Amino acid sequence: MFAEERQLRIARWVTDSGRVSVGELASTFDLTQETIRRDLSLLEAEGVLRRVHGGAVAASRVSLAEASLPERQNRNVDAKARIAAAALDLVPTSATGSVVLDAGTTTTALAGQLGPACENRGSALLLITNSLPVATALTGAPNIELEVLGGRIRPTTGAAVGPVAVERMGRLRPDIAFVGTNGIDAAFGLSTPDAQEASVKSAFVRSAHRVVVLADASKLGVTALVQFAELDAVDTLITDTEPAGTLREALNEAEVEVLVA
Repeated sequence: MFAEERQLRIARWVTDSGRVSVGELASTFDLTQETIRRDLSLLEAEGVLRRVHGGAVAASRVSLAEASLPERQNRNVDAKARIAAAALDLVPTSATGSVVLDAGTTTTALAGQLGPACENRGSALLLITNSLPVATALTGAPNIELEVLGGRIRPTTGAAVGPVAVERMGRLRPDIAFVGTNGIDAAFGLSTPDAQEASVKSAFVRSAHRVVVLADASKLGVTALVQFAELDAVDTLITDTEPAGTLREALNEAEVEVLVA
């Protein structure tokens, strides 16, 4: 295979999946990691991708980049469904259960499974969210008391943001918060491109007795502009691929439980 053809395949791979690792590429093409790193350097110079520790992410994954809601809803659908199913097992079954669902496509997938799951619930579950898609999915669902936080709606995510949402969460102590993220990194923790959305996410993390992060493999080892939590603020990470390298070490050091769906 010519180098140009290989680089084209790498470009398509990272565009489709959002992220590739040097080891994975070296194994696939039966080449040394040094050769793959040179390919990635050339593709980065062409603006196709951005190199990160251990591999590369799509060029769209720069610190302020944020795909539209319809675009993100169509990415990694199967992985998000598996992550949502694993998260469903953590929803409290007690009569006084209370849950926060953050804005995000994986949390929206969880909302889609939560509605039917609560049909035979013996008592109502209090569901708090700042997400219009989540609220829409659960409006009228049996045995769910829905509270929607107020604020300005971000069109990109359908999330309510601003001081109203942050202040309200400061007065609540829910059992568990399911939080999405644009990136989870060994050094930078959890991050998202927008400062106001980060403020609400931080409020969720501070308020809940248990914090569960829902993140598919494309978010692992990625950083966005604004940090909203350190790794040691997280109790559980649910993902679809076992974290590797420095991220795995950092999660172990922070005593984060990792569940692979």
